[in-house]
Amino acid sequence: MRFEHIFFDLDGTLTDPGTGITNAIMYARKKRGLDPGRNEDYYKFIGPPMPQSFVEYWGVSLDEAKAILADYREYYAPKGIFENSVYPGIPQALAALKAAGCKLYVATSKPTFMSEQIVERFGLAPYFLTVSGSDPNRSDSTKAEVIRAARDRFGIDIARAVMVGDRSYDVAGALECGIPCVGVAYGYGSREELTQAGAVYVADTPADLAAWLLG
Repeated sequence: MRFEHIFFDLDGTLTDPGTGITNAIMYARKKRGLDPGRNEDYYKFIGPPMPQSFVEYWGVSLDEAKAILADYREYYAPKGIFENSVYPGIPQALAALKAAGCKLYVATSKPTFMSEQIVERFGLAPYFLTVSGSDPNRSDSTKAEVIRAARDRFGIDIARAVMVGDRSYDVAGALECGIPCVGVAYGYGSREELTQAGAVYVADTPADLAAWLLG
């Protein structure tokens, strides 16, 4: 196998969260008396920490972004979190990697408690040693921080590690930690975004991903 330790992003890499996340954004907008827009208007929000997206795309302050996040979670925490689905081929890819002796970890900007619920609900928990997510009380958690948290907990040799994700933020976080990143073209980032960010490979499907990781 090419890598012993494999970190996986969650949203856009293992599962397709588009409906739940965008419904929650539309809920937050409606609560504030704003035009909710359409689900597809908010696909670009999927990937980075949500407050960062509110600041970047809506031009609000960080404090206002935190308030919007609270409204967002009113919908997302009880309902939107499960308006989600596992990408076809992911369970088979994870099973192949685990059978080959790879150690798998979830590294996501989503809060840990929410990420654990998703991984458990959709039957992915048996494949992973841990779910490393963000602190729900912080708005500035980075992908590099969640990778380091798992690395430090398990004493991972980064020379044998790789990150898998669908957005440039995943690539940047991995490179900050000194590990390569493989992009996935079936998520919410484009092949161009991933390549320009420095992904060492971009997989078209979960089967393609597993084959490349196993070398």
